[in-house]
Amino acid sequence: MDKPKDMVWEAIRAQAEVTAQREPVLAELLRQSVLDNRTLEEALSHRISRKLGHHALSEPYLHDLFVETFARDSRIGLDVRRDIVAINERDAACPNELAPFLYFKGFQAITAYRIAHRLWVEGREEIALYLQSIVSQVFGVDIHPAARIGAGIMLDHATSIVIGETAVVEDDVSMLHEVTLGGTGKQRGDRHPKVRRNVLIGAGTKILGNIEIGQGARIGAGSVVLDDVPPHTTAVGVPARVIGRERNEVPSATMDHYINVKDIVLDYVI
Repeated sequence: MDKPKDMVWEAIRAQAEVTAQREPVLAELLRQSVLDNRTLEEALSHRISRKLGHHALSEPYLHDLFVETFARDSRIGLDVRRDIVAINERDAACPNELAPFLYFKGFQAITAYRIAHRLWVEGREEIALYLQSIVSQVFGVDIHPAARIGAGIMLDHATSIVIGETAVVEDDVSMLHEVTLGGTGKQRGDRHPKVRRNVLIGAGTKILGNIEIGQGARIGAGSVVLDDVPPHTTAVGVPARVIGRERNEVPSATMDHYINVKDIVLDYVI
């Protein structure tokens, strides 16, 4: 039986070939990062190890570590493909599948997190924490390797995103730069937010404590969220308050950050 086609990888390779012809100065980068690799997993191992390998752990060591981790957990490869598709569909500034692979630090940071998370659950906590530290330095994105994050995630711009140890982010969530999923003190245990499917979180939002952001909710930019937000509602402000129901079932896909009262059913009882 023929292997199923890897549509994402085929698209990246085709776009890399076109770009190499159009911009010869990038041809060597594209050859090393994409065209000389057999799979997306191999290509990502090369690309991200080049970004992170100039510290205590060498680029060759990280490359081999990443390849081996991808091989042990095929779910990582499936998740990164869903991330690429999500970014290409939701980000108006994304021209194709190649762009996030090469240039978007939010995608690269969450891919590195996925590898670190696998190492964490395997008991290699020190290496996982090392990767978290270097990813934070290089990409400006700080995701604890113990956090649980689904697939189809877009970290748009991504600078200064912080996701704490016991946070949960389910599938198909979009968040912008300077979002924090944090705790509220120095207590240990389950202390970080739980973000359900299809949520859109605006730039600069701080969601603090072991609270739940319900499926399909939308959080306005700059909000500080200290209490649960019910599913399919919009919450804004400092502290955030629910202002109505969402007509859009999947705000993370539409990426509409403008809070227009015409799009909200203002009959929600707070």
